[in-house]
Amino acid sequence: MEPVACTPAAGWEKGQVENQVQFLRGRLFVPEPAFDDLEALNAWLRLRCEDLAERPHPEQQDRTITEVFEDERAELRPLGRAFDGYVEKTVRVRSTCLVQYASNRYSVPSRFAGHHVSLRAYAGRIVVVSGQDVIAEHRRHFTRNISYFEPWHYVPLLDRKPGALRNGAPFVGWELPEAMHRIREHYMAGKGGDREFVDLLLLAQDHGIEVVETACNLAVAQNTLRLPAIINLINQLVEPVITPLSDACAYPQLTLRPEADCKRYETLCSAEEVAV
Repeated sequence: MEPVACTPAAGWEKGQVENQVQFLRGRLFVPEPAFDDLEALNAWLRLRCEDLAERPHPEQQDRTITEVFEDERAELRPLGRAFDGYVEKTVRVRSTCLVQYASNRYSVPSRFAGHHVSLRAYAGRIVVVSGQDVIAEHRRHFTRNISYFEPWHYVPLLDRKPGALRNGAPFVGWELPEAMHRIREHYMAGKGGDREFVDLLLLAQDHGIEVVETACNLAVAQNTLRLPAIINLINQLVEPVITPLSDACAYPQLTLRPEADCKRYETLCSAEEVAV
């Protein structure tokens, strides 16, 4: 079919485009589907389009739309860089380490409290930028008046208030790796355990969650849940690896066999005094 261009802002020409795509939107969105998020909707649309592409081609009835498209694919121009479409605004981070977009609030690292940052709203995610660095990213929610927390954003504050780990809003329902969750339950059962677990979380910020998670897995396997033992395992994981010398390395050979004779040392000192 010959494509007919549409004039921007000419609403009456919409019908021409609809005729060219044979009212495909009606096949996809009638009845109107309902999904929890955009990812689920896009996955369903992909499967539905692949199903519709198995219909006979309007001009080559003996072939499907998919088969004809595969022949035309080689003539198509390659896709360029994806369009980075978002709405950007400057916002101030609240003292609770939250920024607001629409009716909801999203957390950022605690060190940015009180600062002005750039908030980028995409179709399905919220990205917060400071300077040239992305400091936080959340899935975009279309609820009303709800705060969405990333617990790791608040971990540095626990150094001063470790008790917030028990009832603080950002840490309610925090899903940690299995080994870390077991260690947390073990520490919380005892007096002062929240302080010990906070120290472990601070180590995760210094060395990375992967290193601490590995150390916790080793600690659970060895049934050694004390904090000093876990710190020792972390140090073993992060210490530099020393590459052993190859077997072909030539070591210096001794020409004189060492003798346990302290008088030889006195002889050397005497010779030194004579030389002076």
